[in-house]
Amino acid sequence: MVPDQWYDLNGVWTGSATILPDGQIVMLYTGSTNESVQVQNLAYPADPSDPLLINWVKYSGNPVLVPPPGIHPKDFRDPTTAWLTSEGKWRIVIGSKINKTGIALVYDTRDFKNYERLDGLLHGVPGTGMWECVDFYPVSRTEENGLDTSINGLEVKHVVKASLDQDKHDYYAIGTYHEKNSTWIPDNPKIDVGIGVRYDYGMFYASKTFYDPDKGRRILWGWIGESDSEFADVQKGWASIQSIPRTILLDKKTGTHLLQWPVEEVESLRLSSNEFDEVEVKAGSVMKLAVGSATQLDIIAEFEIDKKALDKAPESNATFSCSSSGGAAERGALGPFGVSVLADETLSEQTPVYFYIVKGHGGSLKTHFCSDQSRSSEATDVNKHIYGSSVPVQHGEKLSLRILVDHSIVETFAQGGRTCIASRVYPTKAIYGAARLFLFNNATDVSITASLKIWQMNSAFIRPYPNDKN
Repeated sequence: MVPDQWYDLNGVWTGSATILPDGQIVMLYTGSTNESVQVQNLAYPADPSDPLLINWVKYSGNPVLVPPPGIHPKDFRDPTTAWLTSEGKWRIVIGSKINKTGIALVYDTRDFKNYERLDGLLHGVPGTGMWECVDFYPVSRTEENGLDTSINGLEVKHVVKASLDQDKHDYYAIGTYHEKNSTWIPDNPKIDVGIGVRYDYGMFYASKTFYDPDKGRRILWGWIGESDSEFADVQKGWASIQSIPRTILLDKKTGTHLLQWPVEEVESLRLSSNEFDEVEVKAGSVMKLAVGSATQLDIIAEFEIDKKALDKAPESNATFSCSSSGGAAERGALGPFGVSVLADETLSEQTPVYFYIVKGHGGSLKTHFCSDQSRSSEATDVNKHIYGSSVPVQHGEKLSLRILVDHSIVETFAQGGRTCIASRVYPTKAIYGAARLFLFNNATDVSITASLKIWQMNSAFIRPYPNDKN
């Protein structure tokens, strides 16, 4: 769809499709009008039998929703997929803000053409600013599968997610949805939407989920932007990508987090593999892993710390943050240790992905998971942030991570996807056949034992759909 009507002349923006019980599909999307007012519009597939739904027809009565009283005309966007209420109505939410409070407005409809705005809000959080690309969906408390958006009940929690315009990150929280008064209450207000947990601690924004009924799973897709210069993007002729799709489940161990994991289809690209079992990595050491070219890899790794050394390690009241630390070069008693991807032979370029543990008073351990871009490239026009966050580690769990490496992107998943980091890196030396993979332990006081399985990855050959007569 292109901006060719007065109601979307300044942009066809984010929208969501809803599949109706009879198989019909409707799409609501935000248009920026010829006067830059944000309105919601309706569209239908031109040919419902087209498996790719390439062409869409805009409803002649657009727009179907305009900013309500009290909402700024440029703060009303990104309708969600609709869900069915017990009254048989369809319900959607739309992101907005009032002053600096990010909010989700709620509407009911029977036909997607006429709407009733409900009193109050689904939710709002002061200080979070404009909520973009709001998402709302159920997750099962008991089962290991995704749920249709309309599912509700005692065995269900609901997720509210917002993309914060003010910092360009995607935040979520888990809570309880009350259909009668169309509100959602977070389980823990201290980690409410926008002030607590993020989908991803790297570059990952404007994401949306959908329910896949064929495989009974909820899938998340996010936008991973560039972190080089605009000039470089123009030179290469493209900018930004979508993440590898991720399945979403409630983390039943923590109750506060979701588990994100690359969809199983990614595994069909795996080629030859190498395994490294229980490799001891002494404090202060680095070792190259013989995997050949290391530009397209799927890496699964587990780490165990020498327990005796862990018990002897000194307690500290120091605070640690991935982003404000010295990266993988900053040595501590219990970290950093992990894997350096997209590295050249001399390690002049490398992107370390690692754990860093702080032992607090009483022997309590706090684990951090980081991705360090500070030495990722010798280019001068690229972002070299250090990304990361703390990651909950439950009793009896080994430290684990999965890394997908694909030339200029590194997607990492710690503790089964409890904490994720997507990085864009632009090496100048560690490219194609010159890219290497290293295992390292830069801790001062402990040895670690690492076990890894590493696959070379094939390219996904994107071809025209077989029915495409063009």
